[in-house]
Amino acid sequence: MKYLRLCLSLVLSAAIIIFLISSCKKLNDATTLGGDLIPVVDNISTFDTTLEVEAYNGTFSLAGPDVDSLRSRGVDIQYLGNITNDPLFGTSSGTIFAQLKPATYRYSFGFSNPDSLVGLDSVVLVLKYVHTFGDTVGPQSVNIYEIDQASDFKRDSSYLIRQNNITYSNLLGTATYSPIYLDDSIHLFKDSASHQLRIRLDDAFGQRLLAYDSSSTSANNAYYSDSTFNLKFKGFAIVPGGTGNALIGIDLTSSKLAVYYKYKHGTLDTAVANFTYNSGFSASANYIQRDYTGSQLQAYQGGTIPQDLVFVQTQPGTFAKIKTPGLSTLNNRIIHRAELIVTQAFNDPLDNILTPPSYLYLDAYDTAAKLYRPIPFDITFPDQTTGSLIPSNTSFGFSGKSKSDGANTVKEWRFNISRYVQNVVMGKQTAFDLRLYAPYISLNTYEGATTLTASYVNTTTTTGQVRVYGGDATKANPNRMRLRIIYSKI
Repeated sequence: MKYLRLCLSLVLSAAIIIFLISSCKKLNDATTLGGDLIPVVDNISTFDTTLEVEAYNGTFSLAGPDVDSLRSRGVDIQYLGNITNDPLFGTSSGTIFAQLKPATYRYSFGFSNPDSLVGLDSVVLVLKYVHTFGDTVGPQSVNIYEIDQASDFKRDSSYLIRQNNITYSNLLGTATYSPIYLDDSIHLFKDSASHQLRIRLDDAFGQRLLAYDSSSTSANNAYYSDSTFNLKFKGFAIVPGGTGNALIGIDLTSSKLAVYYKYKHGTLDTAVANFTYNSGFSASANYIQRDYTGSQLQAYQGGTIPQDLVFVQTQPGTFAKIKTPGLSTLNNRIIHRAELIVTQAFNDPLDNILTPPSYLYLDAYDTAAKLYRPIPFDITFPDQTTGSLIPSNTSFGFSGKSKSDGANTVKEWRFNISRYVQNVVMGKQTAFDLRLYAPYISLNTYEGATTLTASYVNTTTTTGQVRVYGGDATKANPNRMRLRIIYSKI
């Protein structure tokens, strides 16, 4: 009898240990889904299930529901350069249009009269470098042109970032640079700085600037007023040339046109005049061209069959439409956690150079209203003081977390849509198709609102791209996109 009791005790102990090990594994998985507020998945009172998803790639356009009407602003980081060797996402190029002007009108140089001017030393366009997206070592070239007077380029207009009709001619200067060297310190006349891309312009252009005057009656009166300056010089077109594999960020508000000259005031002296960007007087535009021809992304675009790879590129870029067919048929239950799990598909060396966006965003398409909404119940109305979603919605899962896929460190996003799913299974909310993308500014219409709300998501345009796994109906890919739900029965 004692032997039998001992055997039963050992069997019971073993069963408890096995149960605890299993429970701990479930608990750990649940903890990654949101911390210790989620009950243990014990398959007695708390369960989990996975709903398979269907993912479809798409590109934004200037028409239709997936419209991208983002306009560039001079106070935003502008992007310059070429990405021409990316077999995954195709090519990208960035062109900057900008006006750099005298600080005041009527403007004059430091010499007291034209006769005291000895001559020009040089004229240099100085662009404030911020950072690089892509290859920092490979050389890039840049050409500086003058914007045509016939172009509609003016300070009181904003320009689409993905479309541009500004024309230019009259080459003023060229330069070749490698981004890695742009953060080096330089020591020049009255200028010690770093993070500058300096392009020397044609001396004839500098002589032209020195010859302008501020007379109200002169035919050469560029410095009389802002309007007369615009009639003499419309602005710069800063155009990438050749090949490359990087875009560099430029801060126009800290950029300048430096005119170095010599003049006499008893003795020979050297001076520099700086023309700068002023958001109240200066026009600007950043034109980002994407071309997916021949890329892997193009092969996955526009199909009606769910895709196993999804391509997300920061605005102006691409998106994925996500369907969860099983959600609308899920019966009522208590939802402890519901997360859309999105994992980076990493198998290309370029993934370490052309890196993922800082944030991904998820919203919902309301087919009845024919517009996009924030995920109901899970995205709160943004803080209009900061205009940002991120600080007040960090629990939603905008930011990817690093994890190992067994061979590489990849990003994984877990979008918390628990309240939305709860209302769907309760029959209080329609199950929507979702959209995954990387906007600079999201445009959504909140429930009950009639106007679009613009909210900043990423801190810049243009930089960031990532391939993630789509759905997999066979469930063979453990990193597939999926909706995992932890729940209790009612």
